[in-house]
Amino acid sequence: MLFNWLDAREATAAGATLADDFYLQSASKLPRARAGQTGQEPELQKFLQKFLQRVDQAARPLKLNVFKRAKLANSFKWRLLEKGVEQALVDELTQALVMRLMGSAAGAAASERGSSARRTVRDAQAQHAAASELYRRGAIVEARAAYQQLVNLDPRDAVARNGLGAALAQLARYGEAEAELRRAIGLRAGYPEAHFNLAGVLQSTGRFNESEMPLRRALKLKPAYLEARISLGMTCVLLGRLREARDSYEKALRLAPRNTQALVGLGQIESLEGRFAEAEVAHRRALEVEPGASYAWAALAWLRKMTPADSDWIKRAEEIASGGLASLDEATLRFAIGKYYDDVGNYPQAFRSYQRANELHKLRAEPYDRDERVRFVDDLTRVYTPEALAGAPAAGASDSARPVFVVGMPRSGTSLVEQIIASHPAAHGAGELNFWTVAVRKHEAAVRQAPLNESLRGKLAADYLQVLTGHSSDAQRVVDKAPVNSDYLGLVHSVFPNARILYLQRDPIDTCLSCYFQQFPPSLNYAMDLADLAHYYQHHRRLMAHWREVLPSRTLLEVPYAELTADQEGWTRRILEFVGLPWDERCLSFETTVRAVNTASVWQVRQRMYRSSVERWRNYEKFIGPLRSLKDLPAGS
Repeated sequence: MLFNWLDAREATAAGATLADDFYLQSASKLPRARAGQTGQEPELQKFLQKFLQRVDQAARPLKLNVFKRAKLANSFKWRLLEKGVEQALVDELTQALVMRLMGSAAGAAASERGSSARRTVRDAQAQHAAASELYRRGAIVEARAAYQQLVNLDPRDAVARNGLGAALAQLARYGEAEAELRRAIGLRAGYPEAHFNLAGVLQSTGRFNESEMPLRRALKLKPAYLEARISLGMTCVLLGRLREARDSYEKALRLAPRNTQALVGLGQIESLEGRFAEAEVAHRRALEVEPGASYAWAALAWLRKMTPADSDWIKRAEEIASGGLASLDEATLRFAIGKYYDDVGNYPQAFRSYQRANELHKLRAEPYDRDERVRFVDDLTRVYTPEALAGAPAAGASDSARPVFVVGMPRSGTSLVEQIIASHPAAHGAGELNFWTVAVRKHEAAVRQAPLNESLRGKLAADYLQVLTGHSSDAQRVVDKAPVNSDYLGLVHSVFPNARILYLQRDPIDTCLSCYFQQFPPSLNYAMDLADLAHYYQHHRRLMAHWREVLPSRTLLEVPYAELTADQEGWTRRILEFVGLPWDERCLSFETTVRAVNTASVWQVRQRMYRSSVERWRNYEKFIGPLRSLKDLPAGS
């Protein structure tokens, strides 16, 4: 009977007993595991082998079905967490347990496939219901195992593959998730949920432009698909297409007038366009509908500088954050709580909030690969030599001086410089364009082996100029301020040798700490750990030192953030002269310029020039740990 199939009391008790026994025998020997990189160290491998021997003795003989195996694993996991075992190690042990239990059922599964009569429709429905319930309750490791078992039983089960892909995405295993979701779509092209989940994976990996098509497919298949409509709005925001984003959110509200995510989305657009009062109205409308909406409560903190008078805000924020939110929702609110404490000068509490936020946010990101970062920088410095770049003008490059690139680390002042230039009547700020990131991803093997051929350079030049024209048809200069373009300056110069590049330099520790305090997309995975930030920054500076050496001096202007804030007019004149624009007083009043600013600095660039961000790190000196290695880096290193 179905009730017997779902009766998991024995399995739940077995999981708790296994955890208790494991903890009593192993508490003093527990190795440390780093989230996303577990299972690699010899110490942990040996430990897992002993653990799995206990699983074979205590759990495998029970011969549990997929639902009961998941219940056993979930009980085991939460009992260890209650005992204070670190999350990363618990996840590793739980995954090993689940896979071992699945292995014990492999023979039965093969037999089941051989006799379809044994796997009734009711059994399949029950297993799908169990997997869906595990996912809904947030037992993602267990849900992933349940969906994997369903896929093993029927590889052509598109629903199971969609569920497996969604679970893998929640575990930040985005490559595997994408593969499963594409398989689901291959099995059932008209499956709107699979298209929607694929878009979520693409968003999480920074491929915002690619996420648009599966969302539009989902909406074509299911026009009233509210979640897809809201997600399309978010994609359009991330691509800087705010008019289309507003249209998506308004259509969502016509379907569901009280939808808080759509209301917050409209509030976000208002803030990006500089209408902070209207943004607050939208967020508070969302809170009237759902008083505990964490993302709406968090959004209020970013609209202005908080003060001790906002004590009601922080009290309610702490209550919501402690109310059992999903990890991503809690992370969003913890970042906002950190900002509040930073604004009011409670720096120890601010750092603890940011630290908790990053620990949670890291759960949704793939681990930062330090070795791959080193290889990437090594390849670019090897390929883009002075000799290789000297031939750029004769190799299909464009002679246009229209593009202006403002680059540097995130949070180094790139938004400020873009706003200064965009305040000139002959210039336009296009925001953070992802053109070069997409181009490098598409042609990465070629980019890392040799300078691109003449034909491809010409195509990139034509395509990029068309993108700039889409942002402004008449501006003499169009600014692309994507910080990551600092990685691609050799390629950029080989395509646009007359383009001007401004490199923002800010104190290394201030820069990295500001990154740590910001909730970036999961694709910027180096920003969630101070040691990873220090590593990334060191190799960023190594690459910039190479560009400084190989690019013509007329191409690159280095702008020190501290000097810019100390001598606004002097540096504004230098910047305008460098990009070939005449002096204009309006560039000194950049905070009054009316334009959308789609960056983390949306509020700051609408304030007058200030110096409070210089040496901000001293407020956090006792917390900066790994960033201390950056303190004595010479300015030009």
